[in-house]
Amino acid sequence: MLTITQMLVDLIVVHARQDHPDEACGVIAGPEGTDRPERFIPMLNAARSPTFYEFDSGDLLKLYREMDDRDEEPVVIYHSHTATEAYPSRTDISYANEPGAHYVLVSTADTDDAGPFQFRSFRIVEGEVTEEEVKIVEAY
Repeated sequence: MLTITQMLVDLIVVHARQDHPDEACGVIAGPEGTDRPERFIPMLNAARSPTFYEFDSGDLLKLYREMDDRDEEPVVIYHSHTATEAYPSRTDISYANEPGAHYVLVSTADTDDAGPFQFRSFRIVEGEVTEEEVKIVEAY
């Protein structure tokens, strides 16, 4: 289960809407070993695409060095889908290389008549996708 604050959910959704029609992407880092997302880090979609996202390799290297210096790890890796449901694509699954991370997808397309966006979390380990519950809290 992903436990995340309402503030972080709101930041992810705002980022997804701002970058629409391109996919948005980013990371939420947290203290190593806690599974607690804390530091919101929006990233640039280097692909600048409505159907694909890619972290800039230089930005990603800088981020991992910074997290290492701060004893953090990527707790959440998020991106948006602009025209499809919030479910990992084959490409998303092939790029998922953090088995301990929660992969959050936000869809800015109203594909299920549930409102203006979907917010879902998944674990992706060795190509296996498992949806997990999302518990939204005011604070930890």
